[in-house]
Amino acid sequence: MQDTDRDLLPEGLGDRLPPQAASAQRVRRAALDVMASHGYERVETPTIEFEKSMASRMAGVQPRRMFRFVDPVSLRTLALRSDMTVQVGRIAATGLAGRARPLRLCYSGQVVTIKGDGLDPARERLQLGAELIGSDSVAAAAEIVAIAIEVLERAGATGISVDFTLPDLVDTLASQALPLAPAQIEAVRRELDAKDAGGLVDAGGEAYLPLLYAVGPFNTAIERLARFDAGGALASRIQGLREIAARVEGKARLTLDPSERHGFEYQSWFGFTIYADGVQGAIGRGGSYRILGRDEPAIGFSLYPDPLIDALAGAAGPGDVLFLPLDHDPEIAARLRAIGWRTLAALSAADDPVALGCTHRLAGMEAVPL
Repeated sequence: MQDTDRDLLPEGLGDRLPPQAASAQRVRRAALDVMASHGYERVETPTIEFEKSMASRMAGVQPRRMFRFVDPVSLRTLALRSDMTVQVGRIAATGLAGRARPLRLCYSGQVVTIKGDGLDPARERLQLGAELIGSDSVAAAAEIVAIAIEVLERAGATGISVDFTLPDLVDTLASQALPLAPAQIEAVRRELDAKDAGGLVDAGGEAYLPLLYAVGPFNTAIERLARFDAGGALASRIQGLREIAARVEGKARLTLDPSERHGFEYQSWFGFTIYADGVQGAIGRGGSYRILGRDEPAIGFSLYPDPLIDALAGAAGPGDVLFLPLDHDPEIAARLRAIGWRTLAALSAADDPVALGCTHRLAGMEAVPL
């Protein structure tokens, strides 16, 4: 009986073939080079950890999204990482607890979830990002947003836009300025996120209706938010947003949606979503949060550049490859590689340079187009 599914991959998982793999490497290298140039040191984390460790470092982490299984050695539950941010938080709280703050760390690696996100069926994605630990100030937020934009630009993204939000907006207003009963808070958050005016009124949040219109291009939306905040409960946050926007003005399109909550499970006063032309959906998110255990403030961003990688791979040509015949001079070939040529050496007289994807052939000391 023929085994017809021997080479199938599980739903949401896939290989990267040469063009995509090369594009992924370029994106990773560009991103890590930018972050290193700003003083962010790279860390690497294991793909598997104890579930308890991953689920207890930050509020809002969802263990149900993780692949979990029992470790036959310790008999404890292990989980495949679904978010590297929590692992960086663990490193900051343990191995680097004694390092001076603010601590700047960056990372790159694959993460896996049980189910895809929304309309995206992918269950394994590349995550790369930076975390600034020990501060969630306006200056720290401005640095993180500026670096996220620079990373995407260097990676090859165009038409970058950044949408700001205030994840703790409802909690801040409900505590004093626009009081809500504890049972109402989650309902008001949900209806604001859904942009449902009728649902918001039904949930007892009629006073929050103006927030539905404080949305759009940053300069217009921030003025509407300021007019709504007559009592000044949001004054420091509004001023912070203005300062962050001023830092990155001209580098990206800026918008504001102060009540957006999707994707901000553990962020506190500030969050942002980042987009790029030609890439469907958000390419990354960031914001301020606290590392549990140390109760330490931090701010960072995570990018998921797989759609950008695919777009860049499709746009890039194969590049020049120099065919080296059997009788070539190895020293000449080495010099050509040193100045940037990619070479492919013949293994037999039957090797066809065109079929092998070569664009040039070495003839003596010259690269001759095929």
